Amino acid sequence: KRCTGGQKYEKSGNEAVATMIARWVFKENGVIRVSAVHHHRVGESEPPAAYTIMDDVVYSIDVQKLAGNKWVPYETNDLQLEFVRIDPFIRMTMKPVGNGRYEARFKIPDVYGVYQFKVDYTRIGLTHLYSTTQVSVRPLQHTQYERFIPSAFPYYVSAFSMMGGVFLFSLVFLHYKEDTKPKSE
Repeated sequence: KRCTGGQKYEKSGNEAVATMIARWVFKENGVIRVSAVHHHRVGESEPPAAYTIMDDVVYSIDVQKLAGNKWVPYETNDLQLEFVRIDPFIRMTMKPVGNGRYEARFKIPDVYGVYQFKVDYTRIGLTHLYSTTQVSVRPLQHTQYERFIPSAFPYYVSAFSMMGGVFLFSLVFLHYKEDTKPKSE
């Protein structure tokens, strides 16, 4: 059949959609990956064997996107980090530093155990990005605690007053002499 009026219409978008879906399915488009992960204490550059509770930590991740045949930095503002033991203790949005690097700074909770730095990023049109790094968090060593805890001062006072009372009682008891009176019959 001929179209009425002899007008020609532009191509429909079906070919472009089919081409883009095929490129995505065969991982030629919309592919993202993690190229590097770094974590360390604030002020240091290497990750420790184990973190201590209440440490300040820096976690950074480099994300790249496939463009053509080369990897370029991926830029977004909604990449989240979770610090997970069984459930997430900390969930925060990472800040873009530039050149595809994202960074998060936080204080480790005061609960020790085995944790994971977890990045789980799912967006329509992009491949699933999933990265986990397992770390240990240990309690403070006995030399790292405060020597005297201010909230325990009443207990310190009661213990020292009890020691002083026992000392005074011992002095009085040891040096007390009864008057020796002759017994009269």
